[in-house]
Amino acid sequence: MADAPKVNENAPLMTAAEVRALMDQVQAGAVAPDAASARLLDLLNASPYEDLGFARVDHHREVRQGFPEVVFGLGKTPAQIAAIAGRIVARGHALLVTRATPEAFAAVQQVVPDAGYHPEARIITLAQGTVLPGNGTILVACAGTSDLPVAEEAAVTAEVMGNTVDRLYDVGVAGIHRVLREQARLRSARVLIVVAGMEGALPSVVAGLVNKPVIAVPTSIGYGASLGGVAALLGMLNSCANGVSVVNIDNGFGAGCAASLINHL
Repeated sequence: MADAPKVNENAPLMTAAEVRALMDQVQAGAVAPDAASARLLDLLNASPYEDLGFARVDHHREVRQGFPEVVFGLGKTPAQIAAIAGRIVARGHALLVTRATPEAFAAVQQVVPDAGYHPEARIITLAQGTVLPGNGTILVACAGTSDLPVAEEAAVTAEVMGNTVDRLYDVGVAGIHRVLREQARLRSARVLIVVAGMEGALPSVVAGLVNKPVIAVPTSIGYGASLGGVAALLGMLNSCANGVSVVNIDNGFGAGCAASLINHL
């Protein structure tokens, strides 16, 4: 019986876009079938996850879902985040770490020197591999300046996932003329993310002006009876406007990811 093929745990994996490109090259005669077969066997033989003891890094996430595993930084030590990030990058994946502190970024830089930090979004990123572009623009609107960290988390997430993003900030309903003047930008977007705290009214206003999907993001911004974003969440869930979907409180990443999936359809 032949020996099982050896697995190179450090070999970069192919993205879904790269697999499609390879098949196109075979069809065009630019790559020999044997060479393509060997490359695909490397992909199939690679371990689907890597056990670091404190984390099991999912290296096949991109193959299944179209984007590599994203690291949620909250609750992890800088050393843990750096170790996970290092293994993700070593396999050729793009890197996206959310809720990351400057201390975590400093640790990541030791193993991924080219990584970048987005302080307002609290995100660490590194672009590599092939990420398919979205089919249109994702517009991220937020009601007030206090909502910017969540809005930026959504915007940066969408950008790293291959989308063009238009930012429309500080257009809350207390000065509704501000958003009404931007209707052309609203209508030109393929998907809209609308971020608001307080009573959470802005997504309903925006959804009433467009015929595109609106992803509403309640934030924890507000005074006592806002209940840490619960008031905005309930208001958005009870929107009378059509086409509004709602993610969890302060979940800019979830909104950016959902918008990206829609924009890639």
